[in-house]
Amino acid sequence: MKTQIYTMQTVAEALAAAEVGVDYLGLTPSNRGLPGEISFATAREIADALKGKAQRVALSVESDLEAIAEMVDAVQPDVLHLCGDIELVTPEHVKTLRTTLLAKYPDLQILQAIPMTGPEALEHAARFEPFADIFILDSVAAHIGGIGAAGVTHDWSLSHEIVKRSKRPVILAGGLKPENVAAAIEAVRPWAVDSLTHTNRPLAEGGFRKDIDKIATFVAAAKHA
Repeated sequence: MKTQIYTMQTVAEALAAAEVGVDYLGLTPSNRGLPGEISFATAREIADALKGKAQRVALSVESDLEAIAEMVDAVQPDVLHLCGDIELVTPEHVKTLRTTLLAKYPDLQILQAIPMTGPEALEHAARFEPFADIFILDSVAAHIGGIGAAGVTHDWSLSHEIVKRSKRPVILAGGLKPENVAAAIEAVRPWAVDSLTHTNRPLAEGGFRKDIDKIATFVAAAKHA
């Protein structure tokens, strides 16, 4: 079972997370007030430090394809995580983005977020499948832009159905933590599991950093499930 952890904010915590066995490390290069967001320059610094140690994932909630491409140029991740509004970045847009980006970065993979809001998620996954390399099935919170970072679980039976139907590897996200990740894996049988909210260490002044002990426990629970 592979693991993905969001969101790295410093080189030191990214390297520490890689050291405890995280396979995919998420970055949030943005200026939209997203949880744990960092500048493009910091994201590139972290991505460079992680090269060869873990897969570098960069998230975008943008709907402007040029803005997404600019972020990829700046950060140069291994994986582009698209988690904006799927009504604004449609399968056809992802197809266009894929053609543009893979001409420059042939090894880049596209991780498409599917909002797990109900049975319509099955249709969304089917529509995006031709243009994505990996899916991430995530919860949605009204107070956070894009798909994800909600900190709550969703209907795992729907996630399991997508895993059964999809030809793409599937990452399960949404409210996962050391205490429930084994049950989630048993219910969904995903390719990988993801955590953001429940592997954080809140800061007194606001915001958060990653809790490496929680990450290590999460990784161990996932890999032994």
